[in-house]
Amino acid sequence: MKIRNRIALQFSLIVATILLIFSVIIYVTTATYSREDFYDRLKSKALTTARFLIQVKEVDHNLLKIIDRNTLTALYDEKVLVFDERNRLIYASVDDHIIHYQRNLLDEVRQLKEVETWSDDNQLAGILYQEGGRKLVVLASAYDRWGRSKQKNLRTTLIWGLVGGIGLTIGLGIFFAGQSLQPIDEINSQVSTITARNLRQRLDEGDRRDEIDQLAVNFNAVLGRLEQAFEQQRSFVSHASHELRTPLAALKSEIQLGLLRPLKPAEYESILTNLLSDTDRLIALTNSLLFLARTLENISRMPLAPVQMEEVVLQARDELLSAKPGYHIEFDYANLPESEKETTVAGNEELLKRVLLNLMDNACKYSGNQTAHVRIGTNATSCWVSVRDEGIGMTPEEMELIFEPFYRTANAVGYEGFGIGLSICQRILELHQGHITVESRLNEGSQFTMQIAHL
Repeated sequence: MKIRNRIALQFSLIVATILLIFSVIIYVTTATYSREDFYDRLKSKALTTARFLIQVKEVDHNLLKIIDRNTLTALYDEKVLVFDERNRLIYASVDDHIIHYQRNLLDEVRQLKEVETWSDDNQLAGILYQEGGRKLVVLASAYDRWGRSKQKNLRTTLIWGLVGGIGLTIGLGIFFAGQSLQPIDEINSQVSTITARNLRQRLDEGDRRDEIDQLAVNFNAVLGRLEQAFEQQRSFVSHASHELRTPLAALKSEIQLGLLRPLKPAEYESILTNLLSDTDRLIALTNSLLFLARTLENISRMPLAPVQMEEVVLQARDELLSAKPGYHIEFDYANLPESEKETTVAGNEELLKRVLLNLMDNACKYSGNQTAHVRIGTNATSCWVSVRDEGIGMTPEEMELIFEPFYRTANAVGYEGFGIGLSICQRILELHQGHITVESRLNEGSQFTMQIAHL
């Protein structure tokens, strides 16, 4: 079922229920009031008849019957019976009609003083009249023709009003539900035209005031992120192809050179050395690309555990100095932590060590004195590690692009590298709900700071 029809149906059911309850309350209330009013009229008639019969000596039974039949307030099919203390009938307003009653009704009237009941289709009221030491039971019965007619008309009016109201509600519900959901239909039409080839297309956001406009705004934001992801993927494939083509072309050239003519052993040794160098470069690039791809996998697959950041810094420093003894790394605290918890984060030790290895290696590689200055500090919510060098630095424009895969600054072209390391660092820190920032001045040096919330 379409949402429009479902909304119209639900709205119609709610309105129909309200109308039905309202109609039943009106009908029951009116019927109760009409019935009680008629009973009051019967009691009044019974009381009047009893007073005429007992108090007015000039009025005999025949005259009283005439008065009862010709009074302006006479009721339809009206009958009045009066009984004495021995339940003997001493007066009947009509002789050719009978009021059906049970004998125990007279006892009930004497006990309760007033009784309201039914005699076939007629309403019957009984009262106990006491005057001059006499206790008379008066039964008055009549058919409420006017009240019944009024209730019938009311019932018909309520039924037609209910049917008409429900029909009108269904029609208006479908119309207004369609009007309200029309922007969603327009969004669906626009979304159906968006493909991988036109991700730049955006939905109409209206005035951004209602929920549907916000849906369009959020969908446009998703399209923007999707477009960015596609662009990054295309850029990644393009740069990866370019980087892989360079060592592969070198390998091919060296092999072609070796096959061109017979060479001396020393020349073959030189070619093999070059092939080994290019192969190592190709392996390093492939490993970097594979690691970068793995950092984009689901974070739920990455085990997290408490990690002591200063221990990771020291492990990374020792590992880098063992591989490259010519490097110098100075380590210090920006502020002494009061407890181990301030420098303990939830993370993956190997991945965090990979970040620090990359930052320290870059700092030493791009510094003339091959020295990296590492500091660790804490604040109220997080632990941070900064790696500073006194190397080539970069411009503000280059700082905005430095974390893009395969991006290298103009003055870094002469240094070994692929431009993947910092992108990997950023991905790893994003997986740890952290971030990395850079401060740099051209020809003066750079400082990279990684920050992660502590436990």
